[in-house]
Amino acid sequence: MEYLNAFLCGGALCALGQLLIDKTKLTPAKILVCYVTAGVILSALGIYQYVADWGGAGAAVPLTGFGNTLAKGVREAVAQQGLLGALTGGITATAGGIAAAIFFGFLVALIFKAKPKR
Repeated sequence: MEYLNAFLCGGALCALGQLLIDKTKLTPAKILVCYVTAGVILSALGIYQYVADWGGAGAAVPLTGFGNTLAKGVREAVAQQGLLGALTGGITATAGGIAAAIFFGFLVALIFKAKPKR
């Protein structure tokens, strides 16, 4: 059942993104920013945890999950360090994922040769 919930949650987020691309003039970059912001807002309202509990990886892996992790990191850092935590908490919480993205992006760039668009 966990796999089905993850598929439904992740699929719903992807379908919503595709609808936004098809039916609005929003660029994919703006939609990605909206997803991260939605994750932060839903986390701040306490709603995202219910979605994550039900959807599992379908909620944690997309960009809404990244926004949720940013919000959690800021919340924890503010509790420990005060106002300085508002500036450092999100970066600290997501450092592992950001480092992995940079590393694997570099690795793929070494293995494959980029071709210009025609």
